[in-house]
Amino acid sequence: MDWGTVTTEDLIEALREVDWSSPPRPPSEFFSRFTFPRSSSKWNSRVKCNLYYYRTNYFIMIVAILALGFLRRPLAIVAAFLTTLSIAFLNDSFAGTFSEKVTRTVRQFSPHLAAKMRPPLTPVIRGRPSAKRAIFICGRPRWVFVLVFFLASFFLWFVSCGLLTVLWALAIGLLSTLLHASFRTPNLKARLNTFREEFRAVWRNYSEL
Repeated sequence: MDWGTVTTEDLIEALREVDWSSPPRPPSEFFSRFTFPRSSSKWNSRVKCNLYYYRTNYFIMIVAILALGFLRRPLAIVAAFLTTLSIAFLNDSFAGTFSEKVTRTVRQFSPHLAAKMRPPLTPVIRGRPSAKRAIFICGRPRWVFVLVFFLASFFLWFVSCGLLTVLWALAIGLLSTLLHASFRTPNLKARLNTFREEFRAVWRNYSEL
């Protein structure tokens, strides 16, 4: 597909809604071939393609860099974990999977409590939801979990005095991601995997296009 026509907003929206449970690409593919982009338009298209195709690899790499920076700060590790969860909750697929697994575990001990953790039903008019589908986690709006986990992680960052460390580690992780996405040549597998119909299928308003 022509990644030059895909806007940054579309890419962010697709990354937010796409399934992140897929395994990472093998290292032999991740570190296979690197070339310098021929033009700024080629670079722009390559970065978007690689960010979408190697999303799981980049996520693991950033988490690993953050973990290395906090080996001597146990509270900072917990804070990094909570921060990662708060960001992961922004992804629709992860939020739904997390809520389902937690509800299933609670049901084994308290079916009554598990029933209260079900998301509210969305009214359907003429075969379509009457409103934009909201994401719920354990029966509560997603933003509640994002806010709680973010505030808890911020408190632990403050207590552990590791905020400067996480900024440096995060900067290194993002820079490494940008460098790899800029110079990793997309192979045929990546181009086929990111075909336009697959990419558009994860758009939130795909049925209305």
